[in-house]
Amino acid sequence: MPDIKWHFIGHLQTNKVRQVVGNVAEIDSVDSLHLLEQINRVAKKKNIVQDILIEVHIGQETTKTGLSEQDLPSLLGEALRMPNIKVMGLMGMASNTDDEKQIRQEFSRLKKIFETCFQSGDVAQTDGSKALVLSMGMSDDYLIAIEEGSTQVRIGSKIFGERI
Repeated sequence: MPDIKWHFIGHLQTNKVRQVVGNVAEIDSVDSLHLLEQINRVAKKKNIVQDILIEVHIGQETTKTGLSEQDLPSLLGEALRMPNIKVMGLMGMASNTDDEKQIRQEFSRLKKIFETCFQSGDVAQTDGSKALVLSMGMSDDYLIAIEEGSTQVRIGSKIFGERI
């Protein structure tokens, strides 16, 4: 099916990069310079530009992955200089809680981070394009995420059912 665009979600181990780069439209979970450099190297060998989202840790849980807000400018700067990487935007996951106020605050914070990074007008890809994706929200909190400005949600369990 040529019209399907697969995204890699979840934590990507560097030893799996060769299998993923070029086989998905977008890698939605880049959270370190080491991983970013590996993706760029493999994309260069395959003579492609790989779309990515940088994952920012916004939740209260230590089990969640993602880059700290403080480390984001440095990684973003590196990514924007890599010729085989295209930063499409940011991704983040809220805490796994029933506290809607906390979830809303976490999504609101990521929206502000996104605006600070990409809406200023001075951040662009090597091809001149702008990042447009703010990916936040999953099956249990996607409505709040959309209200807070998400442009992309992950609703797997609403489609496929709960994990076994």
